[in-house]
Amino acid sequence: MKVLNYLLAYRRFLLIVLTPLLLLPLPLIIKTKEAECAYTLFVVAIFWLTEALPLAVSALLPAFMFPLFGIMESKEVASAYFKDFHLLLMGVICLATSIEKWNFHKRVALRMVMLVGVNPAWLTLGFMVSCSFLSMWLSNTSAAAMVMPIVEAVAQQITTADAEADMLELSYSNGSTNLALELDENVGECENSDWTEKGKQVNGYDNDMSSTVCTIEKENEKEKEQNLPPAETGRKSREDKYSGIFKVMCLCIAYSATIGGLTTITGTSTNLIFAEHFNTRYPDCKCINFGSWFILSIPITVVILVLSWVWLQWLFLGFDFKSMFKCGKKKTAREEASAKVIQEEYKKLGPMSYPEIVTLILFILMTLLWFTREPGFIPGWSSLFPKYKGYATDSTTALVIGLLFFIIPAKTLSRTSNGESTAYGYTPLITWKEFQSCMPWEIAILVGGGFALADGCEVSKLSAWVASKLTPLGSLPLWLIILISCLIVTSVTEVASNPATITIFLPILSPLVSIIEVAFNQIVLCHPCSCSKKQFF
Repeated sequence: MKVLNYLLAYRRFLLIVLTPLLLLPLPLIIKTKEAECAYTLFVVAIFWLTEALPLAVSALLPAFMFPLFGIMESKEVASAYFKDFHLLLMGVICLATSIEKWNFHKRVALRMVMLVGVNPAWLTLGFMVSCSFLSMWLSNTSAAAMVMPIVEAVAQQITTADAEADMLELSYSNGSTNLALELDENVGECENSDWTEKGKQVNGYDNDMSSTVCTIEKENEKEKEQNLPPAETGRKSREDKYSGIFKVMCLCIAYSATIGGLTTITGTSTNLIFAEHFNTRYPDCKCINFGSWFILSIPITVVILVLSWVWLQWLFLGFDFKSMFKCGKKKTAREEASAKVIQEEYKKLGPMSYPEIVTLILFILMTLLWFTREPGFIPGWSSLFPKYKGYATDSTTALVIGLLFFIIPAKTLSRTSNGESTAYGYTPLITWKEFQSCMPWEIAILVGGGFALADGCEVSKLSAWVASKLTPLGSLPLWLIILISCLIVTSVTEVASNPATITIFLPILSPLVSIIEVAFNQIVLCHPCSCSKKQFF
């Protein structure tokens, strides 16, 4: 047992030591650049999947393993750790820092909830919409953490209001006589009689009393149910219902934070990792930008959000369409409590402050610049610089707006009664220390390690080797290849983080594109008149 306890206590250390040693025969026996790169890839992937080391620390392994194996020079590996992705991420984090610092996220969430109403179904939808909207511009974790305190306040107020309503209803139903006390006395008498009957049976006074005792117990249960006042009989059902409401509120925040991150290219790190990898692998294809991603993803996001809302409502509360769409209905104690706490929280924020207004203006400006850079159907503002086509990207816009957060002062000049301006210390909207506390440096280094692995796979010809081994998959239908890839990646991401999963599989699954293209070319050459490229895809 002691040995087992030691193994469990040092399992991470053993995994760190044994993984490189057990995989060491791969580069020693095969002695090719492909095997050496595969060795590095396997070691890093295992550390990422098990998190034996922190993700950022594991991402630094290619920085010294590739130069040691002679795959890439140190300066080449180092250049892979900082890409256009990091500049875009830094600009977005500047916006997120200002939103969080000046409580603008709280105002948005409360306002959206107030618009939809306090009915349980609409209240849940309001929280989902507000959280998903915040998750479009902030990280999923930050969006959930920002909205959860509001949900907890509403839930606590609902519990208090329901308890007061139950006590009031119970006092009205009792009147001058306390039925609860009478019930306790009756129960005590029944219990005494039960124990008397059972005692007689045990002592041998009456051997035929077993059926009588069971009958008395059943009658006592029926009397308990019949003597309960209406407030007591409905208490358990109300508690179950309110428990379902609280579960729905918490789950809807978790779901909507993830769903909202799909909508924009900056919503979650996995979107940014894919976009950077795609642009690096296909530099001549400039089809992925903020606007094209949003147009593609917004219908998917809306459908998934609505289906999640319907599923959670049906699973925990059940749909009551009459109460949802009935106008002029009197609010229950729970709904009044919800409306009260939401209004009180919104009043505490007061009118929009100067920093909130500036943050909102910069947020709108950043979004408009993203959408209008290369909208596709009309010339964007990037066409104003024809000599430098492709030089400006979404990261350029993010950095320009992000720098303004460090320049614009957080306070305005206030004047005294004499008309003189009061002096104050210059403080920008956000400081570098505040930016550092919000910047996900671990994700930035993790993504850099993924880019280094991808470059190493290309230089060592490991990607070409994997493509040659995956050639049989090229004969499969396109939808089946996509289905298999989705199932594999989805299964792995159940036990590993999303950024680590996509960083591992992008260099491996990217060769599938060339396989599909080769298979298509073979089909066209064999049957030149049977189909066209458009029909094939």
